Amino acid sequence: MRLFAALFPDAEAVRELERAVRPLRALPGDGAGRVRWTPVAGWHLTLAFYGEVPDELVPTLRGRLAAVAAARPGCTLRLAGGGRFGDRALWAGVAGDTGELMALAAAARDTGRALGLLPDARPEYVPHLTVALTGRRAPAPLAPYAERLAGFAGRPWTAGELVLVRSETSPEGSRYATEASWPLAGGRPG
Repeated sequence: MRLFAALFPDAEAVRELERAVRPLRALPGDGAGRVRWTPVAGWHLTLAFYGEVPDELVPTLRGRLAAVAAARPGCTLRLAGGGRFGDRALWAGVAGDTGELMALAAAARDTGRALGLLPDARPEYVPHLTVALTGRRAPAPLAPYAERLAGFAGRPWTAGELVLVRSETSPEGSRYATEASWPLAGGRPG
């Protein structure tokens, strides 16, 4: 099964971002029809992408991520600003206790590496929440969307739970389900 480790913003943080993104959906332009907006219910911060994980490794991955969660404190974050990865992905940025967020992401990625799983090969972790994607064959210009999202500043929320997420892909997009979750030491669920 395809798995990744993530944090989920609390409901109010999601509502704030949803209000900021809503007008972007109506922007006219060259790429408007090629922008695929991600479902709000699945908005998350990916910490580590593990890809296809053999069934026999899942219990070990769960156990090790439980240990990571027990060793890391919760952190106060807020969704803020926006940007893009080329013309493929539009995202909301993350502010707040990003040092702890980066440490948690590093621990989640190291967990995958220790099990022989290959987390995504990006050289540097960029904390973000993806709000829209475009097609590989027909990317859309995302700069106007990113410019409009740049001034967004959400309220702080506490990331208090590490979640192992199962991702199922279909022609309509990805669907996510919680495989397991653990409270971060000293944190409370988002």
